[in-house]
Amino acid sequence: MGADTRMSKRVLLSWSSGKDSAWTLHLLRQQPGVEVLGLLTTFNEAADRVSMHAVRRELVEAQATAAGLPLWPVPLPWPCSNAAYEERMLLVIGRTREEGITHVAFGDLFLEDIRAYRVRQLSGTGIEPLFPLWTSPAATPNLARQMLDGGLRAVLTCVDLRQLPEPFIGRPYDAVLLADLPPGVDPCGERGEFHTFCLAGPMFAAEINVRVGETVSRDGFCFIDLVPTP
Repeated sequence: MGADTRMSKRVLLSWSSGKDSAWTLHLLRQQPGVEVLGLLTTFNEAADRVSMHAVRRELVEAQATAAGLPLWPVPLPWPCSNAAYEERMLLVIGRTREEGITHVAFGDLFLEDIRAYRVRQLSGTGIEPLFPLWTSPAATPNLARQMLDGGLRAVLTCVDLRQLPEPFIGRPYDAVLLADLPPGVDPCGERGEFHTFCLAGPMFAAEINVRVGETVSRDGFCFIDLVPTP
């Protein structure tokens, strides 16, 4: 007889392309009885880029290949109302049930309102939420060091100009950057201070090669275009 799967978790991971998603994958793969079956990413269908992070879809596809997992893309209209977002996510949840997925995992750290929203989204669907990175604001400096010590490499792709100056855009996420962050900025960027793209780490079989392209400022945010390279 085959293995008893009743106690196993079959997980779809919410994937933003950033360091927290990547580290969540790494942690999930270390847990017994957990099988990650895919990466769920929302894309601005007009630009074909990751929502908020503005990362090119082909780079996320490269991450999925390096992780050895299928990508579950969710196209979102632009602009996207909350109602439109929830409608499209419900379609995805329906597919998860059909494919035997039991949980959706998120890389959230400590924002209680975001966690409560995720729980409400999945309430009554039969799919359970997982928060493998959940911690406290006081613990994120240590989490950032754990990621870097574990071999994670990332680059800042978006900064909120109300919280970080423009020169931080495009910088590597490393110990030097952590030391340079202004007081009050979370070292993991959990309050939206910055977003990242994960280039390498123990969750990937190969590094994602990119070069830094054009910088664009829009609506109080600064974005940098990462261009794939051979």
